[in-house]
Amino acid sequence: MTEEAFDVMVVGSCMTDLVSQAPRLPKAGETIHGQKFFIGFGGKGANQCIQAARLGAKTAMVGKVGKDFFGDNYIQNFKDNGVHTDFVGQTSDAATGAASIIVNDAGENAIVIVAGANMLLSSEELQNVLPAISCAKVLVCQLEISPKTSLQALRIAQENKVKTIFNPAPAIPDLDPDFYRVSDVFCCNESEAELLTGSSVANVEEACRAGQELLKRGCGSVIITLGPQGCVVLKAKESTSKHVPTTTVTAVDTTGAGDSFIGALAFYMAHYPTMPLEEIARRANQVAVVSVQAIGTQTSYPFKQDLPAELF
Repeated sequence: MTEEAFDVMVVGSCMTDLVSQAPRLPKAGETIHGQKFFIGFGGKGANQCIQAARLGAKTAMVGKVGKDFFGDNYIQNFKDNGVHTDFVGQTSDAATGAASIIVNDAGENAIVIVAGANMLLSSEELQNVLPAISCAKVLVCQLEISPKTSLQALRIAQENKVKTIFNPAPAIPDLDPDFYRVSDVFCCNESEAELLTGSSVANVEEACRAGQELLKRGCGSVIITLGPQGCVVLKAKESTSKHVPTTTVTAVDTTGAGDSFIGALAFYMAHYPTMPLEEIARRANQVAVVSVQAIGTQTSYPFKQDLPAELF
């Protein structure tokens, strides 16, 4: 039994990012010269966890890495960022998850992920974490681990009146309908919304329509992020959808911006439980805007002290 109550718990993925910067993304069969290569820490779950921690949330990660160099380094990275690591397991049965990322000069990316150890986080192991989840303020899940494990974590949270944020990424077209019902906040980007609803989401108006469709499936609220166009926020109890614009900046690298937004969302929901969701989204936008102005994923995530005081 854990004595500690966490603001934010994330059940999700840890990935080692192998990043190449190149002038453009190569075509099939083509080899091109890039200008820079680096290894970073990524994975949607871990990214969201680290951003929440950097804003001042007391966070714990629930995940699985390999018994390898990348796995050891990942656990240390969590510790360096003040994240509780007792629920991060290591396995000899698979390698730490890895993501090969190419970033072009426009800051766009193409990514291949090999989930590895992430897929071995099982429902049985979640039972050991049940006491901690049940007294957290906010639980965050995605789809880079076994969907069954994510769904079970969300159910545990909902049964214990813990606020849930679900990020259906990477999106799967045949998402279990129960995911909608266990999501207090269902947060996805435009491409994920398109895949889930089967309709185009290219602008604010289309995002509002897609959001209404997702709400009908049982979510408490829906946020669809639209990159430079900000996001739209829809709540089951209200008939209106709200467009929350963001500050226009020159993006250097958009990798992990959505995760920065969700980590910030979790922080604000935990620390300001009565704040309206559109105000939370506005502030989370401001955090994500900072992240796109620097290279790398977690390396681009701001700390509380890097941000304007009015965001806190």
